[in-house]
Amino acid sequence: MAAASGTTPISGGPVDKIKQYSDVIIALAIVTIVVMMIIPLPTVLLDVLICLNITVALVIVISTIYNEEALDLSVFPSLLLVTTLFRLALNISSTRLILLYGYAGEVITAFGNFVVGGNPVVGFIIFIILVIIQFIVITKGSERVAEVSARFTLDAMPGKQMSIDADLNQGAITDAEAKTRREKIQREADFFGAMDGASKFVKGDAIAAIIIMFINIGGGFLIGIVQRDLEVIQALQQYTLLTVGEGLVSQIPALLISTATGIIVTRAASEGNLGSDIVGQLIRNQRIFFIVSGVLFFLALVPGLPGIPFTGLSVVCALIGYNLRKNETVDVEDKHEKQEEKEKADATKPENIVSLLDVDPMELEIGYSLIPLVDTGQGGDLLDRIKMIRRQCALELGLVVPTIRIRDNIQIKPSAYIIKLKGIEIAKGELLLDHFLAMNSGTVFEEVPGIETIEPAFGLPALWIPESEREQAELNGYTVVDAVSVLATHLTEVIKAHADEILGRQETQDLIDNLHKKNAALVDEVVPNLMNAGEIQKVLANLLRERISIRDMSTILEVLADYARATKDTEILTEYVRHAMARQITQQNVQQNVLPCITLDPALENKIASGVQRTDRGSYVSMDPDSLQRLITTLSNELEKLTNMGYQPIVLTSPAVRLYFRKLVERSVPGLIVLSHAEIEQSVEIQILGVVKI
Repeated sequence: MAAASGTTPISGGPVDKIKQYSDVIIALAIVTIVVMMIIPLPTVLLDVLICLNITVALVIVISTIYNEEALDLSVFPSLLLVTTLFRLALNISSTRLILLYGYAGEVITAFGNFVVGGNPVVGFIIFIILVIIQFIVITKGSERVAEVSARFTLDAMPGKQMSIDADLNQGAITDAEAKTRREKIQREADFFGAMDGASKFVKGDAIAAIIIMFINIGGGFLIGIVQRDLEVIQALQQYTLLTVGEGLVSQIPALLISTATGIIVTRAASEGNLGSDIVGQLIRNQRIFFIVSGVLFFLALVPGLPGIPFTGLSVVCALIGYNLRKNETVDVEDKHEKQEEKEKADATKPENIVSLLDVDPMELEIGYSLIPLVDTGQGGDLLDRIKMIRRQCALELGLVVPTIRIRDNIQIKPSAYIIKLKGIEIAKGELLLDHFLAMNSGTVFEEVPGIETIEPAFGLPALWIPESEREQAELNGYTVVDAVSVLATHLTEVIKAHADEILGRQETQDLIDNLHKKNAALVDEVVPNLMNAGEIQKVLANLLRERISIRDMSTILEVLADYARATKDTEILTEYVRHAMARQITQQNVQQNVLPCITLDPALENKIASGVQRTDRGSYVSMDPDSLQRLITTLSNELEKLTNMGYQPIVLTSPAVRLYFRKLVERSVPGLIVLSHAEIEQSVEIQILGVVKI
């Protein structure tokens, strides 16, 4: 019935009740602490609150012992403030009772008489020692550790963030895991920053305890003599004992809280609670205890030293060392048995090969000498470069490049790298990390010495030069880049050249889903009524194959919505999309509103159009080998003339034959830009610099 009412049932236990009303309880507790400083308390209630103070201090210090990391008690800075305020309120209440009545309850009296034997001098000395221990040793150390931890935590944040980004980029962690780790880093920084300030409360509390002690003794002494007509010795005896008792019941919890502060700020690189860490890390090597046992036994034999204690401790250390040796032998035997059982089990069951079927979309294999490019500890920034490459491809092509897995491969040359697509090598190169690549951009007037090579991205002749020659090479007209830039450029060009293969159905569906959030009506009209994700993927792949950006998914799907009812041929639909993207194509290929290009002879266009053959699997152009050879030869000559003039090789055709002409020449002239008149804006000036004839 409770579940049906729509509310969460709460257990009737007292702990659950406390958790349910914890906000109200804490608020009332803080207000009560402040009120205690103003309103006098009866001695019975003061006794209860003093015992509560000791209890809370014990709970806190034992809780810190069981912490595995500092954030397990992230509320500690606020808790430190509240307990310090509570302790000061008790100091004020007890001081009021001591000065007014010469009596502050059974607890303070017991500490003043029983704990210090009724001797005010002894009590005073013990109290001073406690304050010194807390103020000079524990508080000072905790304050320094908190300060250093806060500074180091803040300084380490950028490195930790980069490490998380690197793991995320390599696919070692998910987005959710990365978010959790980032939040933990932020919480650690906030915690140690707060602890740096909160440790000042403990220091101030120790100073206040000393001041309050002298006020109680001096004030009580005067009140006892002047107002209560006590003898000098009697007044000094009574008020000193009460002050010392009050100081002890205050400083013992304060010492516990200070100890807890020290424990929590020194919990770095822990793997368990404090007890398990201490025992596990100290009692782990049997040789240590055998050596200590021998040293203690030698001290027991030295004349004048107490032999019994040293002998007893020597025997204890020897027993611990013996047990550790015995346990190590058992652990080794158990490990061997488990290893043999595992080998037998692996031998009797079929090999699990499912994981071997997974193929990474993209991989980058590097030789061992190129590992510094990836290691951020050695200044490598390749992971950041890859992140920027993925961002660049998203902006320029509209393609979300999948995670690029980076692996070291000892089977290739130390300075070599291999780029793989779906497990197959598609590009490779070599780098010299301590050299720079110098390329002749056509303006070199004096050569520099270097190791001849080929620039891997564009196949240009280049030189590897040492860093000492870099400045001179730049002055001589060379374009000089570092090794990691060479690799990043090569990887970028490989991604752009194979973008149509990288884009799969799942990536296409992700693009469609992203568009659906902004333009649901358009997506619902096209998918799945007119086209499915596979057909849209073919259109997008056709665009990417000619390096046309698919970032404007809205325009692409609007064209498909208009023409998909008339035809299902994805190549024809691609041409319609290109026409609609004329402004983008023009901007991509035209400079200063002029398009230098070559065109096709009308007779050649007619010959191509008449040779088009359409089948169920698509269309192709049928042309006799001699004509095709003459076409390729003439085209190559015209493109060479265009290139020599300093222009980009572009062929302009009529819309009807653009697709088929490109199919004819794409194998012989890869990367050729083929445009149609329908893809060029009317305001552009077309400059025909050659005509292809056969």
